[in-house]
Amino acid sequence: MADTKKVKAHREPLVHIVKRDDMPSWKAWLIRIGTIVVSIFLMGCLSMMLTERSLIDTFEIMYRGVFGRIETGSTVMLWKYLQEIAILLCLALALTPAFKMKFWNCGAEGQALMGGLAAMVCMIELGKTLSYPVLLVVVIVASVVTGAVWGLIPAVFKALFNTNETLFTLMMNYIATQIIAYYVYIVGGGSNVIQPVAEGNLPVIGNNRYLVNIITVALITVLMYVYLKYSKHGYEISVVGESQNTARYIGINVKKVIIRTMVISGAVCGIAGMLLVAGTDHSINTDTVGGQGFTAIMVSWLGQFNPFIMVLMTGVICFLRMGAAKVADTCMLNASFADIVVGIVILCVVGCEFFIRYSVKFRHGKKEVKA
Repeated sequence: MADTKKVKAHREPLVHIVKRDDMPSWKAWLIRIGTIVVSIFLMGCLSMMLTERSLIDTFEIMYRGVFGRIETGSTVMLWKYLQEIAILLCLALALTPAFKMKFWNCGAEGQALMGGLAAMVCMIELGKTLSYPVLLVVVIVASVVTGAVWGLIPAVFKALFNTNETLFTLMMNYIATQIIAYYVYIVGGGSNVIQPVAEGNLPVIGNNRYLVNIITVALITVLMYVYLKYSKHGYEISVVGESQNTARYIGINVKKVIIRTMVISGAVCGIAGMLLVAGTDHSINTDTVGGQGFTAIMVSWLGQFNPFIMVLMTGVICFLRMGAAKVADTCMLNASFADIVVGIVILCVVGCEFFIRYSVKFRHGKKEVKA
């Protein structure tokens, strides 16, 4: 007698995630832009509920917080806005080679602080003995080298012992913060404040103390784009990021690429710290970078590792942060309102990126399977 096979119904999951086919870039960018517009509208609605001001009033206050009043003709706020963009963009550019290699460098904050510390030490200890041109070169070299060394340490451990780079670089941030706190306490005579230093500051162009920072970061942006897109090192970074096994198969020294890339990443972070200390603050404390090293992670990721797209994303985030801070100040809200606004936008854009890459499928019924 022939065996009979039982047929039973197999219930599929109610929801499952399916990776999309490659979406046209123009369509993906339309979705991203639409998401940013919607998130800004949500931010405006939140502000309306908290301040009882109209949406137009809210955006007018934000505009004044970034660009100042039109009728005064002053460009001070505009230059400050460009300065904010420059520092955040510099940190994001520093992270981009490592992220493209899938080395999750979360230590931009600490690397920038250590670069700034090196600049501060040179300015204080050598400011009275070296001529200005020599001192300036020493400040720049010390910042670059110190940032590079701070990036080299986790890279060596990753390359040789396969440690977790995310945790390692995060812990390096805390170490850098405590080193800064100790140095400020000693130099400040227990006051936790270092008075602004006149020696070794970056030159002022046209009575504008931000212009050197902006020009420097603009140059780094172009160089980083060329480095990642057209150089052999950029090609090796892409291959290692796609598959380390493939990279080894075609003869790329993966350990060397990891170490070299993190040295570059740390060096650019060191430049950002130097721009903050020698170009803007002329002093240092544990809040000099102000958490921008973590915001830079999102800027790099949302910019798809493209330096020029990252300029746009940085501009949007800095506009929202400065504008929301003005709203909070004008309407007597908590200072954390600016962080909430930026968080809303980032959350919306991250959700948008998920749905660009994946689609959600719902169950349509039962599937017949043979037992």
